[in-house]
Amino acid sequence: MKADRHARIVIIGAGAIGCAIAYHLARAGERDVLVLEKAQVTHGSTWHAAGLVGQLRGKRSLTRLMQNSVAVFDRLADESGMATDWKKVGSLRLAASDARWSEIRRSIQLAKSFGFEAHLVSPEEARGMFPHIDPKGVVGAAWIPSDGYIDPYAVTMAFAASARRGGVRIEEGVTVTDIVVEGRRAMGVVTDHGTISADIVVNAAGYWARRVGAMAGVPVAAGVVEHQYFVTEKGLDVPDNLTTLRDPDHNFYLKPDVGGSWAIGGWEDGTRALWNQWAPFDFGRELFPANMDRLELFALPAAERLPVLNDTGIKTVINGPIPVSADGEPIMGLAPELDNFYLACGFTAGIAASGGAGEAMANWILHGDPGLDLWSFDARRFGAPHARAAWLAARAVEAYGAYYKVHWPGEEHHAGRGLRRSPLFEPLKAAGAVFGARFGWERANWFSASDPSATDTPSFEGKPGWHTAVAAEVRAIREGVALIDQTSFSKFELLGPGAQTALNRIAAADISGPPGRAIYTQLLNGRGGIEADLTILHRGTEDFLIVTGSGFGVRDANWITRQLPDCLALRDVTNAHAVLNICGPKAREVLSSVADADLSSTAFPFLSAQEIVVGQAPALAVRVGYVGELGWELYIPTEYAGHVYDTLKAAGAAHGIRDAGYRAIESCRLEKGYLYWSADITPETTPLEAGLGFAVALDKGEFTGRAALLAAGAPRRKLVTLTVEGFAPFLSGETVLHGGRPVASLTSAGYGHHLGKTIGFAYLPAELAGEQGLTIEAFGTSYAATRGPRCLYDAKMERLKA
Repeated sequence: MKADRHARIVIIGAGAIGCAIAYHLARAGERDVLVLEKAQVTHGSTWHAAGLVGQLRGKRSLTRLMQNSVAVFDRLADESGMATDWKKVGSLRLAASDARWSEIRRSIQLAKSFGFEAHLVSPEEARGMFPHIDPKGVVGAAWIPSDGYIDPYAVTMAFAASARRGGVRIEEGVTVTDIVVEGRRAMGVVTDHGTISADIVVNAAGYWARRVGAMAGVPVAAGVVEHQYFVTEKGLDVPDNLTTLRDPDHNFYLKPDVGGSWAIGGWEDGTRALWNQWAPFDFGRELFPANMDRLELFALPAAERLPVLNDTGIKTVINGPIPVSADGEPIMGLAPELDNFYLACGFTAGIAASGGAGEAMANWILHGDPGLDLWSFDARRFGAPHARAAWLAARAVEAYGAYYKVHWPGEEHHAGRGLRRSPLFEPLKAAGAVFGARFGWERANWFSASDPSATDTPSFEGKPGWHTAVAAEVRAIREGVALIDQTSFSKFELLGPGAQTALNRIAAADISGPPGRAIYTQLLNGRGGIEADLTILHRGTEDFLIVTGSGFGVRDANWITRQLPDCLALRDVTNAHAVLNICGPKAREVLSSVADADLSSTAFPFLSAQEIVVGQAPALAVRVGYVGELGWELYIPTEYAGHVYDTLKAAGAAHGIRDAGYRAIESCRLEKGYLYWSADITPETTPLEAGLGFAVALDKGEFTGRAALLAAGAPRRKLVTLTVEGFAPFLSGETVLHGGRPVASLTSAGYGHHLGKTIGFAYLPAELAGEQGLTIEAFGTSYAATRGPRCLYDAKMERLKA
């Protein structure tokens, strides 16, 4: 690329996030950093942001990121020499419904497991903290003393000043018009002031991020919608230390503002999606006219909770564009399409996250790792379908309106549904499937035919409405035979000379050997942490099919691709194959009756893969599954899937064959002790900690992560299985105590319908891994837990290998 000049790192966008990244890069000693801003610093959504800072999230790592932000805010004014107006006055979150109170109590329980200070308070205590509230209907509240609010303009300017002092250049009035890409690298940017070559390019362009990504051929699922808040007239009794207030049941937030006024905003349904998700570059420091109809949706409920508002005028209404991603969470990390193009966008709460997000991004850029498990924010959780304008607009509007809604366990999105459908969608729908969605796919969660009285009603503290239906499906899996449509699996083909050698260096298991096998393996990072958990099907000489979860395909394919030699390429064949799992003790009898192969254990042992014919259709049959029962996953050319399904249903009718869904899979995998990547295993856990040493071939020679595992020695913590007799309301994240002291939290949990136990996994310190006397806290109740064997069901694999 011929360029007018060069910068090692170019950051596009000088809002709070872009400036925070530059600040942290400078702190780390990186001097050759250039920030390009088409207008002026803060002129995107930063300047009109409200500036509330809340830290508690649903995962330890995400809470740590927000805590890191607060740590930055605590020091930034002194460090930069500029006022940031950081007010660490705490936050009060009210619950005005039983469901909200359950949600809040759960969040405080999570905080306890994180070691994060947060408290439950009574309605009377809440009113003492915020005297203006009418406590009518308030059940309780959460109090987080280290939250607060900050001035968005001031904090961004402080980031910028400190970054400049560290050698960063920030150029205003420079618009990026194109990004030059060669192969898998962004070579630099074209601007209205010349071309700039770069080693690394960072897209921190706020609600222009989707346009900037498109310049590099990177689809970005960051949408843009309208958000309103209003500032009251001055003169309210607002002490200097008045806490911030959130009343999600009345759909509003509040922070004190200058001169005895309040800034009050909400997250109303039906906000306006903007510009067909293609923000114009000539839109600057502008606002839209107030929409009073939508404003009333949170202003009137706010006046119910704060009667003083009935006698207080509105001084200003701020209605401006804000970024919202397809799931409402930020988009961070290395874009999967390129090797040096980073994303830091989609921040609906960008001010609050800026300090921690800037630090994580700087770590990612400089060290290849954010320093935290940020899968919930990772750019690779999305793919091209999520960035299409119509789908993205629908999801962004839904995510915005859901910001303060109760987030039920197991809840599903409603917008953007029906995008990807298995060839079995219509037959399953006719059979009573109740669908959920994953990566755009419609997937059967459970079947109304399993219990016509069941409902799709979630619950925090009781049994969900689908409990009895799932029980029937588990019974079919454990005692009879069931069919599960798993077409949404992500599938990738790797073919050609050197494929086996390459995979053997990438995967922890031994991939060498003859074809006809299914190999369960982890892919590790340089620290020995688990980056992926998947199955490799060895179909033929130098011919492999790699299978992973529906939502992990982009991430796992990206991880593999970056380690492949140039002569090999991974090909996405997800849509070419339907997957139908037939499982249960009668699975062999049913499948044998319509297949042309010997399915005996001798001819078709566990973890083998063979091409067979089912009915009149070809299928790759693989003796493997995620429910811990005798069974086969059938990989079927898409056009034959309906025929195979009908053939098996007819053959299994005499055996009581039943359709089963993903909620039954979850119950069975917990009983079997099978782990789920992103919950039980992550880049921060090793196979040895997780009890997956059997899948690691340390003696096969060099592979990614091997040196770290050898150097680590004995694990300092171990994953254990804990059970409680009968049903307990464990949803994951609950605190595990030993001797009254918190020692762990559940990584995943649920009810084992066959065993009649509630099951949870947790990483205990190695010295406690063999102990009993453990308790688990949930919703204020302590449950005596038994540490059982890692595998509770068929520990000797006799049924699985029958």
